[in-house]
Amino acid sequence: MSDAAGTVETGARGQRKVRQGVVVSDKMDKTVVVRIEQSVRHPTYHKTIRRTRRLVAHDEAGDAHVGDTVRLVETRPLSKTKRWRVVEVVERAE
Repeated sequence: MSDAAGTVETGARGQRKVRQGVVVSDKMDKTVVVRIEQSVRHPTYHKTIRRTRRLVAHDEAGDAHVGDTVRLVETRPLSKTKRWRVVEVVERAE
């Protein structure tokens, strides 16, 4: 039930952000670090720039490993840095 804007409908709770990225660390228990890449145009020079952000996400099942492409959904704060939850593993690493 997601749309082109990258949100998912959850009924009365409103819309939650959905992101897709690559797992860069799975050394913590039930936690993964995911790299999200975004391409933006520079406001003055109009060159395309790749921006990277690292999100800490909760992985209850522990099935995401380094190199996997995963889909994340925004959630309530689970710890000091965790605000995302792994919904599914889109593609496994080779």
